Amino acid sequence: MNIQTFKQLPILGILRGITLDAIKPIADVSMNTGLNAIEITMNTEDAPKLIETMRNHCGEKMSVGAGTVTSFEILKKAINAGAEFIVMPIINTTVMEYCTDQKIPVFPGALTPNEIFKAWNLGASMVKVFPASVFGPSYFKEIKAPMNNIELLACGGVSEKTIGEYFKNGASAAAFGASIYKKEWMDSNKYELIEKELQLLIQAYENWKKSSKS
Repeated sequence: MNIQTFKQLPILGILRGITLDAIKPIADVSMNTGLNAIEITMNTEDAPKLIETMRNHCGEKMSVGAGTVTSFEILKKAINAGAEFIVMPIINTTVMEYCTDQKIPVFPGALTPNEIFKAWNLGASMVKVFPASVFGPSYFKEIKAPMNNIELLACGGVSEKTIGEYFKNGASAAAFGASIYKKEWMDSNKYELIEKELQLLIQAYENWKKSSKS
């Protein structure tokens, strides 16, 4: 994963509980919208196989990473499967040290000011503020006031209606999951609905970006 490329469209897709049959259709509709980064959580059944399959299908068109990495053992499985970046719901210093040493983009999860500061100083590419929905977009403004150098990724509560507010208040990126990658849509092969909702989310971000420059 190239962080600068990610920042051109700083929206991260999260896949949890996905099946092998859905990998290629999900990858295709995601790439159709211009999304350039997607993660598969490691607590999904056969996650390494899913990551490998999606990596092979996407090639260089979209970065595929591993989420819910909570231990070094899980990290090694993710890396061996071809994960290009690592996302965590917590701070694991062993995982952080390995990723920074190997120059693998890593997004540790944190919530409090102390956790966010610690994660950044351990070498986070961005700090995943999770669950962001607990405090909402205004929390990002409060955090950025004393720590304006820290880049934050909003995870939780990100939608077409809220994404602009998260960026307005200081988020550098945002993540979404089951609100768009709906299990019922995948189960019924309604991938066009997923693509439409993802287009709306990205358009909402683009609208904010345009207004912020005017």
